[in-house]
Amino acid sequence: MSDAAFISSAQGQSLQVLTLFVVLQIVAIPIMGGSIGHRLLGCYVAPLTGGWVGLWRPIVRSLLLALVIPAVVWDSDQRGFHDKIAGTVLLRTS
Repeated sequence: MSDAAFISSAQGQSLQVLTLFVVLQIVAIPIMGGSIGHRLLGCYVAPLTGGWVGLWRPIVRSLLLALVIPAVVWDSDQRGFHDKIAGTVLLRTS
């Protein structure tokens, strides 16, 4: 396998993994209240207004997470910009 073919294959696999991550986030947050990792660690995603997180918040939040930058920049409340823009907060269960 040539170097160009290997790099192309690796890029395609990376895009598939990122797409799977985004889809799992979009599906899991409204159904389970968070991703599988969130739930295993006793956390959940909730809207700031309370109630059900809805459908648009997980989509916005997940797409911003895929860009990485909003997840590594946070405010004084320790909320990432992906949560701030989506109007969500990650909480721990007691």
